[in-house]
Amino acid sequence: MDGWAFVGIFVVVGAALLSVPLILAALLAPRKPNPIKSETYECGIETYGDTRVQFKAQYYVYALMFAIFDIETIFLLPWAIAYQGFRTIFPLLEMIVFILILVGGLAYAWRKGALEWL
Repeated sequence: MDGWAFVGIFVVVGAALLSVPLILAALLAPRKPNPIKSETYECGIETYGDTRVQFKAQYYVYALMFAIFDIETIFLLPWAIAYQGFRTIFPLLEMIVFILILVGGLAYAWRKGALEWL
């Protein structure tokens, strides 16, 4: 039962950390905000023209692909550090398959035109 008590305490503390800021924000937030404070500004300067700027979805694709490949290359570091301790060829084959999957994903994105900067 001692192991489950730790889990219960963790759940209670987690729920408190999530709910206390929300309750405080609801209690302390102004009821009728000032219209001047609700205006859009940028760096303390009033905006002019259309304040909504549209970004190309292409930038999102670049960021997403960078995050995917960056996180996947993080998996290479522990493998490279532990490589000297491997006694068989199986870990090397596993890493070759992993890198081939990465190269396949990159080739797919390239073929679909996701890497074109236009």
